[in-house]
Amino acid sequence: MASEDKIQELEQTSDRLSIDIIQEYKPLTSVIIEKMETISISKCIFRVPEKFLSQNEKAFVPQRVFIGPFHRGSKETLKEMENHKWRYLHALLTRKPGLEASLDKCVTALRELEGRARKCYHVEIKLKSDDFVEMMLVDSCFIIELFLKYTFKDLRRRDDPIFRTNEVFFRMRCDLILLENQIPFLVLQHLFNIAPIPKQYSQYTLIQLAYRFFNVVLSSSAQVLEARKHMEGYHLLDLIHNCYLPTLPKFPSTGRERKGLISTTKLQEVGIKVRRSYSTESVLDIDFVNGVIKIPQLKINRYTEVLMSNLIALEHCYPNSPKQITSYAFLFSSLMDSVADMKLLHDQAVVNNLLSNMEEAVTLFKKLCKDVELEDFYYAGLCEQVEGHKRSKWHVRCQKLKHIITNLCGQLWFLSLGF
Repeated sequence: MASEDKIQELEQTSDRLSIDIIQEYKPLTSVIIEKMETISISKCIFRVPEKFLSQNEKAFVPQRVFIGPFHRGSKETLKEMENHKWRYLHALLTRKPGLEASLDKCVTALRELEGRARKCYHVEIKLKSDDFVEMMLVDSCFIIELFLKYTFKDLRRRDDPIFRTNEVFFRMRCDLILLENQIPFLVLQHLFNIAPIPKQYSQYTLIQLAYRFFNVVLSSSAQVLEARKHMEGYHLLDLIHNCYLPTLPKFPSTGRERKGLISTTKLQEVGIKVRRSYSTESVLDIDFVNGVIKIPQLKINRYTEVLMSNLIALEHCYPNSPKQITSYAFLFSSLMDSVADMKLLHDQAVVNNLLSNMEEAVTLFKKLCKDVELEDFYYAGLCEQVEGHKRSKWHVRCQKLKHIITNLCGQLWFLSLGF
C-alpha cells in the first residue's frame, strides 16, 4: 500500500514538473511561431515607385473604386462606390439565413488574420484595429460578390451601376489590377471559404472565379487557365502575373548586355522570320528555331497599358526577382519600332491590335519602356541566338556573293581573251 502511495506521489510530482516545463517553454514556443510567421509572410503590396508615377500616373490611380488602405477616402468621386460596396457585403452575407452569425464568423476570422494581413503591406498601415478589420471585410466581400455576379448573371440587379455600362465595368476591372489597390489574397480566400454561398453558386474556386472575371485581361486559353487553377498569388495582380510566367526553358546567355532585337522589318531583310506560335502555355514562351522567331499572339486592347504598367511596376518592387514582363515589353518595343513593323506582326497574327490604330500600339510599348531600368534581360540568350544566326547567314551570303563575283570575273576575263 505504501509503495502504491509512493508511486502516486511520484506521478503527481512528475505531472507538476511537466506542467512547469510546459509553462516555462510556452513563451519561447510562441516567440518561435511568431518569428516563423513573420519570415513566411512576404511584403507583397507596395506603393508604386515614384519613377513610374511620374511617367504615367493615370495608369496607377483608381478611377472607380479603391481597395485596401492606400487610396482610402482619397476622392469624393469614389465615395458613391463605397456605399455600393456595403450593398454587395449585405447581398453576400444574406444569401442564406443568419446574417448576424455569418457576420460574426467573418469578423472573428479577420481579427485572427489581422496581424498577418498588416504584414503584407510594404509600409505601416496606421488604421485602428476595428477600421482595418472593417476595411478588409467590406473590400473582400465586395470582390467576392463582384466575381459571383460576373459569373452568375441571375445574381445581378437591373439597377446595378457596375454592370450598367461597358465603360463603368471597364474602369472597375482596371482598378482591381492596380498595384496600390490590392488586399492580401489570404484574406480573400479565407472569407470566401466561410461566406454563406449557396450550393448552386459554389461550383468554382475563388481562383477560377478570378480567372473568369479577368479573362479579357489574360492572354491565356481556357485550357491553360484550368491547368493553373491551383496557382495562387499574394493578391489579384500577383495572381495575374503568375499566369504570364514562361514555361519554356530560358535560352543560355553569355552575359553580354542586350535589351532587344532589331526591328521586324530589319529582321525580314536579313532573312529571319517572325511567326505566330500556336503550341504554347504562356504568351512569354518565345522560341527561336531554324531562323524563325516563334511568338504567341499578343492581344493589345484597352487594358494593355494599365495591366503592363502595373505588372512592370510590381516586378521592380522586388529588386532581385526576374523581370520577365519587363523583358517582354522591351523585346516587343524593339520588334515594333515603327508602324511598318506593326503591320508585319499584325499580318502574321503575332499581334492582334484592338486599339484605334497601329501608331497607338507602337507608342504604347515605347511608353512602357521609357526610363525603365532593366539589368537582367530575360530574353538575352534568345537575342544572342538570333544575332548569331544573322551573322552566320550574312557570312553565307557574303561567301555566295564572293563566289558569284569570282565566277563573273573569270567569265569576263575569258571573254576578253577573244578580242
